[in-house]
Amino acid sequence: MIEEIMAEGVVDFGENKPQELKDKYEILPKNLKWHMIGHLQRNKVKYIIDKACMIHSVDSLRLAETIQQEAEKQGLVMPVLIEVNIAKEESKFGVSLEDTEELVRKTAKLPNLRVEGLMTIAPFVEKAERNRVYFENLRKLYVDIKSKNIDNVNMCNLSMGMTGDYEIAIEEGATLVRVGTGIFGERNYVK
Repeated sequence: MIEEIMAEGVVDFGENKPQELKDKYEILPKNLKWHMIGHLQRNKVKYIIDKACMIHSVDSLRLAETIQQEAEKQGLVMPVLIEVNIAKEESKFGVSLEDTEELVRKTAKLPNLRVEGLMTIAPFVEKAERNRVYFENLRKLYVDIKSKNIDNVNMCNLSMGMTGDYEIAIEEGATLVRVGTGIFGERNYVK
C-alpha cells in the first residue's frame, strides 16, 4: 500500500516505532522523508538519527541532549518538535503546557537541534469537536512562543490531529497531521 501512496506523490511518512522507521528506511526509496512521530527512548535515538528528517516527540531535556549527542556524531542538525501533553493525560507523554517554553528555550541552546514547533496528541474522543479546545490552546502557545523570537527556534510546524479529528486540528492551525489509520487501517504490532 505504501507504494500506492508514493505513486500519488506523497514523500513524507511518519513512524511510531524506531525499529520500524529503521527497517522501512533501509528497504524503501531514499527520496522518502521519515518523521519519527512516536515516543522515543534515549537508547533508540542512535538507530534513527541519520534516517529521520524530523523528530516530533521531544518531551524532556534529557532526550534533547541525547539527540544532540547523536546528531553531533553524525554531523547533522536535527529538526525537532516539542511534545506537549496538552490534556494532562497520565497515559500520554509530553511536557506540560506550563513547562513548554522552558523546554523550548533549553532545547534551542543545543547546537545540533533546531526547534521547529510543537506537537500534541489529543485525547481519544467520540466527537472530534471535543478536541478543539486542546488544539486551540496549543495554537495559542505556539503563537506566543513564536512571538518571542527565541534564537534557534523556527516555529513553523504545529503537529496535531489524527485520523478522527484532523479536520478540527487543521481549522485550528495544524501544519502536520497523523492520518495513517485512515489511510492504512489499524496497526497490528503483534507478530
